[in-house]
Formats: sequence, structure tokens, C-alpha cells
Amino acid sequence: MIEFLKQFFTWWNSRTLGLWLYTWRKGEFVGEDEFGNRYYRAPSALPQSIAERRWVVYNGYAEASMIPPGWHGWMHHRQANPPTKNDYQPREWEKPHQPNLTGTARAYRPPGSIMGSTWPKVAKPDYEAWRPE
Repeated sequence: MIEFLKQFFTWWNSRTLGLWLYTWRKGEFVGEDEFGNRYYRAPSALPQSIAERRWVVYNGYAEASMIPPGWHGWMHHRQANPPTKNDYQPREWEKPHQPNLTGTARAYRPPGSIMGSTWPKVAKPDYEAWRPE
């Protein structure tokens, strides 16, 4: 019952009931990435704009930065074929994915930040004001 309510009310937690029904009715499974995200496509209702509609069902929390580079190109219609058909190999300079930690307790906070663990340093003046003697 809890899972049904999550699907009905939370769009950020995997997929909603509407997306599940749309995927079931029209979606064609294309592939899955290393994070467990599943990719689908369907013919577009407006063929004069794009040939097909493409979407992802996230494994867990819906975070757009969890899409690997190969799948990102396919999702944004930069590549006609998905990485499963192209035998996509990441470039040697590409780094592995790191989650976006903004808004969490593990977010980066530079030294002196008011959200940091240490007190902000008192600013030292860049000049000394002239005082008449």
C-alpha cells in the first residue's frame, strides 16, 4: 500500500502511476545503464517535431545527473542509436559519476562559509586608514 501511495504522490521517487501506465501502454524498452536506470522510447504524437519520445525511469531518487554520457546523448536526440547498439565506450578522460550533493549535509562548503563547520575568519583590511597625529 505504501509503494502505491509513493507512486501516486511522489514524482521524485522512481516513477509515478501515470508514467507507469504510459510506459506499459506505449513504451518500448531500449536498455539499462550501470546505475539501474531503464530507458524507453515511443513514437511521437507530433511527428513534425520529433520522431520519437524518449524517457528514463530512474532507479530510486530521480536525479538527472545520474544519466551517463552515452545515454545523455541518446536522450537528447544527439545520437540516433542508443549506447547498447553502438557499443559505447567512455573516453579515457571521462571521470566516473559522482552524485550531486547540493542541499545535503555532505555538500561542499569552503573555508569561512557560514554553513561550514568552522567559524568564519575575520576579514583583514587591505589597507590602513590614515590617522592624523
